[in-house]
Amino acid sequence: MSERKKIIPDFGPLKNVRVLCSGSIVAMPHAANLMADFGAEVINIERPGAGDTYRGLAPFAKNGDKKVSTSWAQDARNRMSMTMNLDLNIPEIKEIFMTLLKDADIFMENLVWLEKYGIKDEDLLKANPKLVIVHISGYGRPQFGGDPKICDRASYDMIGQAFSSYMHLNGDPEPAPPMLTKPWTNDYISALTAVFGALAAYISAQQTGKGQVVDVAQFEAMGRILSDAIVSYTEAGILKSRTGTNATAFQPYGLFKSKDDRWVAIGAFGPGVYTRFVKAIGLDPEYYTFKECASSPAAVSSQKGQELNEKSKQWCLDRTAQEIEEIINKAKVGCSTVLTAADVVSNPHWLDRDDIIEYKDETLDKNIKAFGLVPKFSDTPGKVWRGAPTVGQDNEKILKELLGYDDKKIEELKNKELI
Repeated sequence: MSERKKIIPDFGPLKNVRVLCSGSIVAMPHAANLMADFGAEVINIERPGAGDTYRGLAPFAKNGDKKVSTSWAQDARNRMSMTMNLDLNIPEIKEIFMTLLKDADIFMENLVWLEKYGIKDEDLLKANPKLVIVHISGYGRPQFGGDPKICDRASYDMIGQAFSSYMHLNGDPEPAPPMLTKPWTNDYISALTAVFGALAAYISAQQTGKGQVVDVAQFEAMGRILSDAIVSYTEAGILKSRTGTNATAFQPYGLFKSKDDRWVAIGAFGPGVYTRFVKAIGLDPEYYTFKECASSPAAVSSQKGQELNEKSKQWCLDRTAQEIEEIINKAKVGCSTVLTAADVVSNPHWLDRDDIIEYKDETLDKNIKAFGLVPKFSDTPGKVWRGAPTVGQDNEKILKELLGYDDKKIEELKNKELI
């Protein structure tokens, strides 16, 4: 790769990757930020004057008369903000965008009206043949198949969970309604899918010299994590549905209330782990056998299976969450108290793994505590080199240092309200 001008520090495994992106909450920006955490130079194009809608999402952190969305402060760090009217039908905008694009590796977007803005894949690939283009939408781009009318529908996290059938599997059984999983499960899964697609296509482009288009649909990203729900129906005739938090096919696998009014998750799958659990709570595994109590839905619902369930509940109610954790984990059975944000910010394991970090937020102009970097890298770790940017914070730096614009030309763009 030829040397290029850079405006962020060198770090991480993606230090030579430049990502140009545009869109708003949540999937596309989060995908870009996952790469930014590990060294990619991410230039995010926002709407002049308004910026990303995510900036306005409550609640807000405050410092005097300054305030920032807590979501923005967490998820927009390491990003460069450029405010620009992204209408390529305007000559000045097309010049800026195409100049940036020619030296980018990846262009990511979740815009709605690409054609209206004059953004066409064939034109972008003609300008930069090695470019990877990543589209993120609710239902996918019609160029990759599907009903064009459905592809044109609006979508949010909740809609993706519904259309994918993922929502059908979550929550308590009928007549309770399906459950929306939070926060933004579909958006974050779509972001992870987009990062995989972007980097896989980037590797291909580096090897072949040929870029390509990657199409990420929210509903398909969720469809990929349905486990065997599709095959269970098509090949076994079983339509999986909601079973609630506690498993019905085996036990123990669910939430139990403790003496100190906390919820504790305990999971034991298979005869070996099951036997260790039964012994740990002081019961006889020769009487409460795996076959009779936990090997199938029928065993779980049997008289002896239900008796074991009640005794397990009572055993937990007689002990604090900490006591339950110590005893069950000592037996090598999966167990954890259901932690809250208040718990994790002081949890020694979280802290020792640097999962709670501090960095300066650009809007508040003070250090904030936030979630750290994952995954961990032994040789090229990621880092937070700065907090979430203010609206258009990097306009002049990008225009001057990357494009060579002078003050006069920048002022002209401002006067035309193009940036």
